[in-house]
Amino acid sequence: MYLKHFGLSQTPFSLTPNTGFFFGLSPHVEALQVLQTALQTGEGFIKVTGEVGTGKTLLCRKLINDLPSGFHCAYLPNPYLTPAELRWAVANELGLNYATDIDQQQLTGLIQQQLLDLSRHGHAIVLVLDEAQALPDDSLEALRLFTNLETESRKLLQVVLFGQPELDERLKRQEFRQLRQRITFSYNLRPLTWDETDAYIRYRLAIAGRQGEPLFTPKLTRKIAYASRGIPRLINILAHKALLLSFGEGVTRVKASHVRDAILDTEDASKKMHWSRNLVLAVVVLTVLILAIAASGIDLPQVWGNRA
Repeated sequence: MYLKHFGLSQTPFSLTPNTGFFFGLSPHVEALQVLQTALQTGEGFIKVTGEVGTGKTLLCRKLINDLPSGFHCAYLPNPYLTPAELRWAVANELGLNYATDIDQQQLTGLIQQQLLDLSRHGHAIVLVLDEAQALPDDSLEALRLFTNLETESRKLLQVVLFGQPELDERLKRQEFRQLRQRITFSYNLRPLTWDETDAYIRYRLAIAGRQGEPLFTPKLTRKIAYASRGIPRLINILAHKALLLSFGEGVTRVKASHVRDAILDTEDASKKMHWSRNLVLAVVVLTVLILAIAASGIDLPQVWGNRA
């Protein structure tokens, strides 16, 4: 591996969400602020959506790790569950262990009692669901009914949904209007800009132990930003491949050819940049040629007429 070659202590561009690499860029900081403010209000649903690879799972883990004291978190990383499975998963996360032969009404009653007990002891309970767009329709409705559980002053359960844009599309449907009205706070996680991509790459390399001159020039990080469309997961993939190619050649800095080959080798990377660059170059050459002919006093229509 290239770690020793580049003076790194750990892999800087792993795809595993690692909160140790969390970087306080605007979209992620704003999302965290929305989440933390929403949790303090103690009301209903909170929703964070974003395209695949924009950092929702990392943000989800960061939120869970940084929950203030007094919050009890129930975390469901894979919510592709039937309503019954959802209730059992919530019960398990709340520390309930009962025989599986009890009916769903009894189970709901036990969950409500546990929520009341936790609330009496000063705990605010937060149910966090990652990949929420995978929730079946009837499970979304079951989830809404959970938020009916409340005391006179606050909800017994707050729900935080992390999902892809498909979740927003589903919630626009008429049958989900009640759930939609209970979403008190929402945030759409946008991709990174070029400046943010450049800072993101430099930060991750610094956390991984890199010292000295940058491995990527600003020109190269701009290419990565364009090809990745600002999506952190794709940025990681492209930067990792570029480092591998650089290491394979035995050089100590990433070159343009390494980034180009990394882009061409990555399925979801945008490759239009290379075509547009060639087109711009052709236009520039043609413009220079026309200006040179014009400056020489040659009559262009006469030239083309003679050629004909």
